Amino acid sequence: MPFRKSARIEIVNQSEKPISLLYYNIDWIKKNKLPKDTPYFYAQYRQEYPAAHGKDYVILDTKGRGHYVGTVLAVRTRSPAWFGEGDEKIYIDGETKPSIWGTGTEDYFLCAWGLKQTSTPYFGVPYFDQWGIVGGHTSAYRWHINDPIVFDKGIKVSLEHFGWIAPDENPKFKSTSWNEREDDYASVAFWFQMGQPTFTARAPQATERKLPNLERIIAYARDFAEPAYHGTGSAATQQLELYDGPQLLYQPKEAHGAWLEIPFEVKKKEPLRLLLNMTKSYDFGQYQASLQGVKLGETMDFYSPKIANEEFHLLDFWPEPGQYRLRLECVGKNQLSTGHYCGIESVRLRERRPRVADYGYEKDKDWRKDPKVYR
Repeated sequence: MPFRKSARIEIVNQSEKPISLLYYNIDWIKKNKLPKDTPYFYAQYRQEYPAAHGKDYVILDTKGRGHYVGTVLAVRTRSPAWFGEGDEKIYIDGETKPSIWGTGTEDYFLCAWGLKQTSTPYFGVPYFDQWGIVGGHTSAYRWHINDPIVFDKGIKVSLEHFGWIAPDENPKFKSTSWNEREDDYASVAFWFQMGQPTFTARAPQATERKLPNLERIIAYARDFAEPAYHGTGSAATQQLELYDGPQLLYQPKEAHGAWLEIPFEVKKKEPLRLLLNMTKSYDFGQYQASLQGVKLGETMDFYSPKIANEEFHLLDFWPEPGQYRLRLECVGKNQLSTGHYCGIESVRLRERRPRVADYGYEKDKDWRKDPKVYR
């Protein structure tokens, strides 16, 4: 990050919580002078919640002379299935057609057939929680250190937001690989440039950067620890670092007679996704979910050698207003597990994209006859 007269680096806590620990290290070299044509380092943050319809997502658009050296991209999915088919398009020196036109988001970040958590010096995916869900989070980076993209007059770096999509979001009620998606995008571009910069965007405050809440209904399991809501065994609240509030820990000694129920109320008929926010652990069992007595999906295995959080997505539907009960019934345990326990933070009904309601393909469908979740 060259500078001629001075440099100032600030760390500003814009969250609602204090920083309990902070460590930093700054290394720098003092020189007598710098060449007149020394390029300066720049970084620009952008976001679109969601990515604008009918337009490629713009990571950087600047005029001048320099070279592009890196991209960080964060995506929160708002639709089922895979978001990463959109190509990168890089326009050099005022091009009307990009001279660099890639083959997909996953390929730009030097992966293929999807993304998964990985870390290398020049590309990586430090965070990737769950594939194909509504509300999945991905963060990826690529550094153009050995392959800088040079420009003399300007550069525009953009990304299509296309991918697979569920039939109820497709105009023809089909699942295909090339649909414009409406996910939440945020990015940082890194480049070196000579002269005065021409970009104007600045990172908004934390409240504006915060992702919009997708939850329409949350039934916290901690509110239903009484015996009326579970079978044999005990249930109590437990605070884990995984969650802001306590989870419900259910501790049956065996599978027989082990179950728990979480009630919730629907006040408006709209397209929703039903999911469970669960804990997995070394002594947890296998459970089958049902709603109003209707079996949902396959048996869920909550075993993990380490304590972890995972969402289990169960149903896409248009529930009628009324009272509902989600039931989890123990059906056994993984052979590696030491118990039949169950840890649940909440039952959630998450909103689907507005176009699901606009198309309304399954508005009058009886979900009880054919319960399904789009992946």
